[in-house]
Amino acid sequence: MSDFELTKTRFCEGVWEGLLTSSVKDAGAPEIAVTLHDKPLHGVMVTEVSGGGRWALEIPVPLEAVGDGVQTFLILDANTDTLLDSFTLIAGEVLGDDIRAEMDLLRAELDMLKRAFRRHCLETM
Repeated sequence: MSDFELTKTRFCEGVWEGLLTSSVKDAGAPEIAVTLHDKPLHGVMVTEVSGGGRWALEIPVPLEAVGDGVQTFLILDANTDTLLDSFTLIAGEVLGDDIRAEMDLLRAELDMLKRAFRRHCLETM
């Protein structure tokens, strides 16, 4: 069991960010390991936040992870080998069957039809 709890704060511009908090008073800096396909990810930054017992975590998504398929990143406490959190990127052909992709496509088509209908109504007046 890990002494740390991880909360996602945002995922923006290719960097996943989170806040690590310790359940143990005066805990040392956490050792975090991030893996993708069982290989370690480099460039992970852990920075202490003012107030003590809290650290900002930044995980840059490497370019080779962006592409067709499902990419799952595991965030581990390296000392206890405990899973703290994970995040997944889904892109390409795999996404075609996802209902969210279908809804997005339907919304885009509906917006296109609304614009065409409004243009038609303006032209026939």
